[in-house]
Amino acid sequence: MPSKPLNRSLGFARVTKQDEFYTQLSDIEKELRHYTEHFKGKTVLCNCDDPKVSNFFHYFSHNFEKLKLKKLVTTCYKNCDADLFSQNAAESGIYLEYYGDRNDNRVPDPGEIGIHKLKGDGDFRSEECISLLKQADVVVTNPPFSLFRDYVNQLVVKYKKKFLIIGNHNAITYREIFTLIRENKIWLGYTHPVNFIVPNHYELREIRSWRDENGTNWRSFGNACWFSNLDIAKRHEDLTAYKTYERKLYPKYDNYNAIEVSKVADIPEDYKGVMGVPITFLEKHNPEQFEIVGLIAGNIRGLAGIPSATGKDGPYLNGKLKYGRILIRRRK
Repeated sequence: MPSKPLNRSLGFARVTKQDEFYTQLSDIEKELRHYTEHFKGKTVLCNCDDPKVSNFFHYFSHNFEKLKLKKLVTTCYKNCDADLFSQNAAESGIYLEYYGDRNDNRVPDPGEIGIHKLKGDGDFRSEECISLLKQADVVVTNPPFSLFRDYVNQLVVKYKKKFLIIGNHNAITYREIFTLIRENKIWLGYTHPVNFIVPNHYELREIRSWRDENGTNWRSFGNACWFSNLDIAKRHEDLTAYKTYERKLYPKYDNYNAIEVSKVADIPEDYKGVMGVPITFLEKHNPEQFEIVGLIAGNIRGLAGIPSATGKDGPYLNGKLKYGRILIRRRK
């Protein structure tokens, strides 16, 4: 496999609109086990899936009784083909409804699944799909990476839905997404899906991709992650700090009244001011322990949350621009 940086994979997908990535069942199971309590009596919508082959549909339909779901709905964009990837040949989409097992065999049989043809193409922004969204309690899916901003805006800002979705880790730096993170309306999940099934017609190019012995086409991404607004245990676990603040070990930025902390493990337990920490801090963020003040990076403007003394954006130390940082302040 090519050894180009992994974050180029999702960037290439965004540019070419090749963002049809199917999530492995094992990755879904690994993450979803932390959210069981959120599904009891709820209607779950997977609105960016081919429901006949989607592993999201597979997971929820086979765990319907265990999770005590009320209803499962999945929609499909321009795809009425039984193959995994139909290249969106059909002009209309479909949606499936499942109300659980009726013959006590604990398996979602075809006769128990309602199949409905949509009038439109099944785009999540269409009136038909929005109508299904309004009926849902929780949305769980892998939306198109190229439409991530639009998808989250519809889901969170406009319709205020509970959700668990997969996205590019770099989406953290999008103005719209970071603002929601800072306002504690979105946070990161537990795990990082890495390998996705993709259509055979996708060009391999200079990205991490391969075909296995069964002829399945794969791509590997090191910067995919789960985004959610479902409360999870790790959101209430304090980050244990062992270091003590020393001025010579924690220099201040040239342009911000904040100190540089190059590793999350090095966050001082006794510093009360603003600290610049790696973006990986969000994996361990407890909003009861730390306030997110802002985001600083060389290519990002106006998200610092505190003024720049020099007018320059991004974390500068001794005239040199450092990696992007999340600005935080201890609450307690």
